[in-house]
Amino acid sequence: MAVKAKPKAKAKVMGKTELIAAIADKTKGSKKDAAETLKVVLDTIQDNLKKGRGIRLIPFGSFEIRERKGRTGRNPRTGDKITIKARKVPAFKPGKALRDAVK
Repeated sequence: MAVKAKPKAKAKVMGKTELIAAIADKTKGSKKDAAETLKVVLDTIQDNLKKGRGIRLIPFGSFEIRERKGRTGRNPRTGDKITIKARKVPAFKPGKALRDAVK
């Protein structure tokens, strides 16, 4: 008889709206200002990554672009071999302070 593994408890995840509310609470500002600030920060990170430039936020972590090599894969429906092109992907590397905080 096979023993079923217990399903993992879903990790609680903070959404964008909750993040904006938390920023507004901590800064004693409005949610509108917090939303605009978050938008500017995320747009700036995205724009720099598009240009191939990383962002280092010491001690939080670093955003960078990593290159994935092209490779051969398989179509799961048909089993046929397919070629997966090389591409660039965004990546985040946590800093020491962040790693220590979540231990």
